[in-house]
Amino acid sequence: MITIIATVESIEQAHKLLPSVDVLFFGEERFGLRLPHHFSREEQRQLVQLAHSQGKKAMVAVNGIMHPEKMKEVPEYLAFLKEIEVDVISLGDPGIVYIMRKQPELALPFVYDGETLVTSARQMNFWAKKGAIGAVLAREVPFEEMKIMSQELVIPAEVLVYGATCIHQSLRPLLKNYYNFTQQNESVAKERGLFLAEPKKAETHYSIFEDSHGTHIFADKDIQLMNELTDLVEYQFTTWKLDGIFCPGDDFVAIAECFDQARKAIEANHFTEALCAQLNATIEQHHPANRELTTGFYYMDPDAIK
Repeated sequence: MITIIATVESIEQAHKLLPSVDVLFFGEERFGLRLPHHFSREEQRQLVQLAHSQGKKAMVAVNGIMHPEKMKEVPEYLAFLKEIEVDVISLGDPGIVYIMRKQPELALPFVYDGETLVTSARQMNFWAKKGAIGAVLAREVPFEEMKIMSQELVIPAEVLVYGATCIHQSLRPLLKNYYNFTQQNESVAKERGLFLAEPKKAETHYSIFEDSHGTHIFADKDIQLMNELTDLVEYQFTTWKLDGIFCPGDDFVAIAECFDQARKAIEANHFTEALCAQLNATIEQHHPANRELTTGFYYMDPDAIK
């Protein structure tokens, strides 16, 4: 069975997404990385209840790099997530695994999300031995390597099939430092829509923002793997992630519906080139106009990746 995980930006959007997806992915800024929206504790409770009411699951992002001041706050947050009956958390800091082992009453099922570190079956299977029920595959892994990995994995690998890719994160407040140096008082939040462009390449669009986790810079093209879905399924990559951090509102809902259509057609063995072309056209229609689409590293020669 194919599982679709989708980020969510509001309670209203969650209602619209749930018919098409299996897992809602959300959290709060203090502990979660690069989310479309930061939810209050009460809103997180509501999202869990909403997902469960429709037979779906709730996954909460606890995937930040927890420096000492944040790590002290993690047990309280895990206790809250246990109380509201979250199904699974996404984490990347081994310290959180340590906390759950030392305090079993705080333990939750977890998916390991180490970003660019998760590039091999050996890495994923290591975290399976530590209790992970899944792992997020790094977006820099080409399909030729994924085919080899599929024969060795003991837990599901989550693959980004639509959304933005972070190419740099630094704890340093790079934007604030720049504005301080140039004596400007400007917001550095995601809502500003700030981006970097390469010299003499005005068309490049590297989105950038800051939060308590530092500075985040994104690739200027977003992932879209509709044409590649049947290959992914053939090699048992059936956990698909949709990330709407830069695709808001009903446009993201429409894109989720496209992947749900594809999922159902593939499972029924009715996925045709015509349907694929139609769904691609719909995705392009709803994708933000200032962001290009790409297959990323998917078709790259593994030997060409340094």
